[in-house]
Amino acid sequence: MSSFDLKNESEVKEYIDKLGVEYRFGCYSEKKPEVCHLLGDYLEGIRKDFEKAAKVYRSNCDDYSYGKSCLKYGNYTFLGKGRTSEKGDPAKAYAYYEKGCALNDPDACLHSGLLLVSKLMPKEITRDVPKGFELLKKSCEMNNAGACFYLSGMYISGVLKEEYQQAAKKGDGATPAATEQRPPGAYVVERNMEKAFEFAYKACELRNMYACANLSQMYAKGDGTPRDEKKAEKYKKLALEMQDEVKKQQQLTFQQGLNPT
Repeated sequence: MSSFDLKNESEVKEYIDKLGVEYRFGCYSEKKPEVCHLLGDYLEGIRKDFEKAAKVYRSNCDDYSYGKSCLKYGNYTFLGKGRTSEKGDPAKAYAYYEKGCALNDPDACLHSGLLLVSKLMPKEITRDVPKGFELLKKSCEMNNAGACFYLSGMYISGVLKEEYQQAAKKGDGATPAATEQRPPGAYVVERNMEKAFEFAYKACELRNMYACANLSQMYAKGDGTPRDEKKAEKYKKLALEMQDEVKKQQQLTFQQGLNPT
């Protein structure tokens, strides 16, 4: 594509129109799934035509098995975006997340895993912690920081089976003594601080701010790893630096909206 003066309104319009033509040709004529996904992004981000974007993402997932498009259509379906009714369909969204995960999209694995392990999942989704746990593990193995962080949290607290959760809610198993008396099979995911540390470490290395904060606490207390005050301070500093980066980025985004055009 030839160069354009992006300060010139008419040239910008021409550039955007040509971009759309290129994406349509690459998708519909050359049948390139990566270009079809770009077409969906173009319709979503530039044209703001969410209904057409949803159709492109869905077709690209169903016809070309493009994982990122399965994720996007899953998001649209969950929120009811690009639909006439604007009513979400969590069960259908999960099906697309699961397909995206099978196609090795790490974010699709994260979304499908979270839907299955969450206590606040929509009523259309049947909670399945073991399956959700495996989906999160797959996402983490593909270097999704959020999945690694969530797995760390599951190992920190442990995940009780449903019948033991109900007993804990009623107060029958809320005391430390009752916790100690629980049989090994009471947990879907056993509490394991060594594994919690491993997943927190990986999530922090992948730039998850909250994982770095947890890592600092683990080193400070000697939870799941030998106590090390220097490393505790190191990861505390790293978490604070990330926090500052997030605040600066939010400020920049806000200020961009205030700049005169």
